Amino acid sequence: MSRLIALLCACLLALSAAAESYPKGPVRMLVPFPPGGGVDAAGRLLAQALTDSVGKPFVIENRGGANGNIGTEVAARATADGYTLLFTGAGFVTNRSLYKKVPYDPLKDFEPISLMALGPNILVVHPSLPVHTVQELIAAAKARPGEIGFAGSGSGSTPHLAGELFNHMAGVQLVHVPYRGSGPAMIGLLAGDAPVMFLPAINAGPHIAAGKLRALAVTSRERLAAFPDVPTVAESGLPGYESSQWYGLLAPAGTPREIGDFLTGQIMRIMRAPEMKARMTHDGLVAIGSTREEFAAHIRSELEKWSRVIRASGASVD
Repeated sequence: MSRLIALLCACLLALSAAAESYPKGPVRMLVPFPPGGGVDAAGRLLAQALTDSVGKPFVIENRGGANGNIGTEVAARATADGYTLLFTGAGFVTNRSLYKKVPYDPLKDFEPISLMALGPNILVVHPSLPVHTVQELIAAAKARPGEIGFAGSGSGSTPHLAGELFNHMAGVQLVHVPYRGSGPAMIGLLAGDAPVMFLPAINAGPHIAAGKLRALAVTSRERLAAFPDVPTVAESGLPGYESSQWYGLLAPAGTPREIGDFLTGQIMRIMRAPEMKARMTHDGLVAIGSTREEFAAHIRSELEKWSRVIRASGASVD
């Protein structure tokens, strides 16, 4: 027994020493999407903040493909030493229901580090659609079932699933019009070809200000500081509605607890800094900086919610 206790103590001391010296060199942050998207932009913001805080480079490496599945698999199979991390978004949980098979288990293959931020959408309409509130949109959709289209940046994207959740809760049939990416979806929306979209808040502001789009509601639980006069979907007649992109950091399963705790503490401090909160607000994001346990609970909740929505809608990318 004494030998076992001594061995356990030695292991704990080794882990503690490893955490105290971490990181000794560059840390790779895998983003499972191409450069230029929302997850990539948020990841680069966090990587720079961690680099400044820790004094060692946190380097973004983009591994896009299969709606995030390829890069996520690379991260899942990486050595669990804290030098390869995964920075990802909502596709991490929705892909399990959208694809017949995914090459990773979101609950078993990763250790949650911290939920960095939420990226709510804004329910917007083209001015040619004569609705000014969520209730008016619901009434129009019920009067014209299957006729009003909503733009999405691809099947299974956050805007697509936000629309399917809206359909499910409102009992309407807005028709998803899938585009090959955010840019083409925006073109279709601004042209009025697909006059409704659950548009990421970070992209919506200039078009709303210019009168090219009309904001009906935000998809977050609470109103956004950047759009204080725009109500939530929930307060507009669909209580319980909430749909946001999210951005978070994870490590391969088996990463030493002390290293994970160190990273969590760094992110919590970074996201509570006034300058970071101001940056998030300006970009239409909600700064979080959660604990590991809070992020794990968020992942479980998202898995349960979106699996129901996807099953009900029949959405698939296979």
